[in-house]
Amino acid sequence: MNAHTIHDQPPRVLLTDDDHELCKMLEEYLATDGFSVHAVHDGATAVAELKSHGDQYEIVVMDISMPRMDGFEALRELRRTSSIPVLMLTARGDDTDRIVGLELGADDYLPKPFNPRELTARLRAVLRRTQFHEAGHSDSISAGELVLDPGKRTLAVCGNPVELTSTEFAILEVLMRHAGEVVDKGQLSRVALGRRLTPFDRSLDTHIGNLRRKLGRHAHGPPSIRTVRARGYLLTTG
Repeated sequence: MNAHTIHDQPPRVLLTDDDHELCKMLEEYLATDGFSVHAVHDGATAVAELKSHGDQYEIVVMDISMPRMDGFEALRELRRTSSIPVLMLTARGDDTDRIVGLELGADDYLPKPFNPRELTARLRAVLRRTQFHEAGHSDSISAGELVLDPGKRTLAVCGNPVELTSTEFAILEVLMRHAGEVVDKGQLSRVALGRRLTPFDRSLDTHIGNLRRKLGRHAHGPPSIRTVRARGYLLTTG
């Protein structure tokens, strides 16, 4: 997995939105909050920029509706080669866009219109997860066929490497540290997503679904992630 932390420098954000006025406002706001922002205005330019200079960015903020290449297509293309965190901007109330974005590998989403404070909070939550693991704070964790290394940000299933987004990685780490135990959904949201679980928010369920698909490609039986009704999730190892 790629590392994106640039030490001793403001976190660098690639902002991708065809609303030039919004981009200018967010550039100014994020700059006052300690971020460095470079804005582009379509998905194709964002993909090209990340292919050429991806190591210069720590996180991407990407709108869905854009010319040339929309956010979904850009995210799909990006996930072929990069695990850089991506926060999608979606239309308020459009659950389909949110779910599709998460299924394609987005780490989080924020519906428009939004308060810039909420954007900075979401960005910092994602970056905290990523930077904590990149600093190598813990040894590898094993659970059945799974071996996860938080320091190197790698996962192997039956010896095969599996690429995860930063959010998927954070969720799986919590489940592996509590393998065989039910992890409360609220606790999992606070620890892995960095926010409280709210009614009708299906993002955690979508990330779990993504993990199940990725693990299932390599696993030959257990471990698996079980849903425990009205309680949470359980990682079984046998």
